[in-house]
Amino acid sequence: MQATMKKPWITPTLVAHGGGLNKFGATRHHQVTERIAEVPVADLARRFGSPLFVLSEARLRENAARLKAAFAHRWPKMVHAWSYKTNYLGAVCNTLHQEGYIAEVVSAFEYEKARGLGVPGERIVFNGPHKPRVALERAAREGARIHIDNLDELYLLEEVAEGLDMTVPVAIRLNFDTGFSDPWSRFGFNLESGQALDAARRVADSPRLKLTGLHTHIGTFVTDPRAYAAAAGILCAFMDTVEAETRAVIEYLDMGGGFASNNALQGVYLPPEQIVPAPEQYAEAICDALMAGTRAREARGRAKPTLILETGRAVVDDAEWLIAGVVANKRLPDGRRGVVLDAGVNVLFTAYWYHHDVRPVRWPDGIAEETVLYGPLCMNIDIMRQSIQLPPLALGDKLVFHPVGAYNNTQWMQFIEYRPAVVMVMRDGGVEVVREREDLACVTRQERIPARLAQPFGKP
Repeated sequence: MQATMKKPWITPTLVAHGGGLNKFGATRHHQVTERIAEVPVADLARRFGSPLFVLSEARLRENAARLKAAFAHRWPKMVHAWSYKTNYLGAVCNTLHQEGYIAEVVSAFEYEKARGLGVPGERIVFNGPHKPRVALERAAREGARIHIDNLDELYLLEEVAEGLDMTVPVAIRLNFDTGFSDPWSRFGFNLESGQALDAARRVADSPRLKLTGLHTHIGTFVTDPRAYAAAAGILCAFMDTVEAETRAVIEYLDMGGGFASNNALQGVYLPPEQIVPAPEQYAEAICDALMAGTRAREARGRAKPTLILETGRAVVDDAEWLIAGVVANKRLPDGRRGVVLDAGVNVLFTAYWYHHDVRPVRWPDGIAEETVLYGPLCMNIDIMRQSIQLPPLALGDKLVFHPVGAYNNTQWMQFIEYRPAVVMVMRDGGVEVVREREDLACVTRQERIPARLAQPFGKP
């Protein structure tokens, strides 16, 4: 008689399953991501490894063109600038420069990056609270638009202009309360306290500086277009005051950026499809307010100012995806399933603020249940999604996070794991590597080991 093999004992776990409805809404069995820009995800992972960032050239160009079109017939004089801090991969920047966007930078590094890509100085907007003397000297010589953030910078730029024996056109950055968004008071000169007008007078009186622009940036992921309408009206009123009290003629108004993308901000109950305005809604709010705010100025015979936008998130966010692979499964003490991925907050920094849409490449068999998605880091805070409904996942299964194009390829960290490759699906369907996967040589290239420490187990 043949002996019967006993199956190994597995402690039973009770998990509540609803009838397709839960606190996340209906379980969406049909929502998978098999392809990115028409290229199979499985092929991308096989060719370039996991984790992997994937950009779409076509989506990036479509987003850039739609934003330009939204403003083109609403305001006669427009300049669109690409926000480098949002994603300064060279392939992303040059795609947008080819679409007619100039560069908006906030540091000496980003300025050098733009110049290295071939952007001339006169097509660069130089923002930010820290502009070293050397960077200011270069920007002034090359004709960049320099936006002054604070009085110390104003004094330094005067010294730079004196040393170069030239008059430097500048703008000042303002902060104020729109009534519809939280004020960003740490940047620029406050309007309500009188700082902004004092700064404008100081620049107007300077023999080496010429006030030609006003700049503001009211926040990030701003979902209420009324905030921009209010900001545009405030800028127009301040422009009238400055021109009336000084010799300045304001040539342009820079409204900054902050337009939201179709991402799910944590703490916001409604889905992005219901709360994120379309580009045309932002454009209508801004341009209608500018039309109303410049009528009196036009009546005095002065031309409409040029409008500058510094767009980032709304253009690039949904043009990039992250492919991550399952490396382990766990059953947590509270009964929930835990899944460990090969990508964590080291590469998806925005997971701290957004519930990125996560979809499997194929819908596995089994009942969906509440799952925690962890990254690979030895850090308790490495959580990609705190709670999401997913069926059982096997080792090697792939998940796709989207949208991830904004602030991840700039804020990612070289911590514990190598940073992954980034590829771009080109408009012709080909796939190009736009940033190589890191290796040990890349990570340690800047290190130097003193001779007496060269041997790990040598004498001290």
